[in-house]
Amino acid sequence: MPSASHRRPTIVDVAAAAGVSRGTVSRVLNGGRWVSPEAAAAVRDAIRTTGYRANEHARSLATGRSNSVAFLLTEPQHLLFEDPTFAILLRGAAAALSRRGMPLLLMVAGTAEERRQVLAYVSGGHVDGVLLISSHAGDPLLEALVRAGVPTVACGTPLGFEQRIGSVGVDDRGGARRMTRHLLDLGRTRVATITGPLDTPGGRFRFEGYRDELGGAVDPALVAHGDYTRDGGARAMAELLDRRPDLDAVVVASDLMAAGALAALRAAGRSVPGDVAVGGFDDSGLAATLEPPLTTLRQPFERISAELVRLLLEVVEGAGPAAVTLPTTLVVRGSTVVGTAPPVDGPDGGPPPGTTATGAPAADDPPADDAPADGAPERAAAR
Repeated sequence: MPSASHRRPTIVDVAAAAGVSRGTVSRVLNGGRWVSPEAAAAVRDAIRTTGYRANEHARSLATGRSNSVAFLLTEPQHLLFEDPTFAILLRGAAAALSRRGMPLLLMVAGTAEERRQVLAYVSGGHVDGVLLISSHAGDPLLEALVRAGVPTVACGTPLGFEQRIGSVGVDDRGGARRMTRHLLDLGRTRVATITGPLDTPGGRFRFEGYRDELGGAVDPALVAHGDYTRDGGARAMAELLDRRPDLDAVVVASDLMAAGALAALRAAGRSVPGDVAVGGFDDSGLAATLEPPLTTLRQPFERISAELVRLLLEVVEGAGPAAVTLPTTLVVRGSTVVGTAPPVDGPDGGPPPGTTATGAPAADDPPADDAPADGAPERAAAR
């Protein structure tokens, strides 16, 4: 038997060190309800000084909770490593849960068999809830999660399940309108678009924003549909140039597709932005590394992750589904404006302190990072 000096600290030791009852310690460990701030602070100090660590298995048996959350990506496995947006969302969610003492389980369901295995696992009580990343309209997994009663919150509007599954996303429609207006204000008159898959919220709503800003009168020859990959963006750009060689701007539904579009324009001998101005969507890091650097719409990924976690934990506690929509920020770079460009044009219409840009960036937008390696097959998150 281990000696008393090496005995693992218990809840009794914490209570004695804090000068409170075991019940008070237990309430602090399970969320802090009905505990005064002073008593909660004393318990937390005692936990640190005694080195106490909760027995998660015992807690799970007592509460019926696993105290863990699944990050569920409904795309092929390789895209987890090739798409920078997934890594940023994963990191942000893990950080938000870590502050609450909860681990994050990564799960991928890109095939029918993976969906079956994932559904069996999450509906078996092994996680308290699911952060659903990259949902597609018609995906049977959404209906299965709802039917199994698994608390779920989606990144982006879960098409067809808006009233049953909560979500966190950006104003895709408004952002695409802003990008289209930016290009029109620069004097561009033949503005094309490369959409994402129209069974994803980003693909659908960004196309609608482009269409809205043009007054609903869209020339079908100026619309090409992509698949959120770099190669898909290149193919769509070549298609547009073949149909409308006189186009002078393009709104692209993701930065990864915009990277492909830039390559296709170079191959066709078109200068950017001289002949064709190009705007993207995401600003996860890739945009600033392109040549020329890409004008794009920045998503506040860290805040999206934090809100996903917050809403999911509320659903776990019994709250109904809710939706949070965050603004995008227009980041102007050399793919639309020659020379030094204003740094950002934010959602609120006023210039940020110390700049001459029109508009203010979101206060918690993260710095650009996680640019993928050149030449790697990539796909942007289906938001």
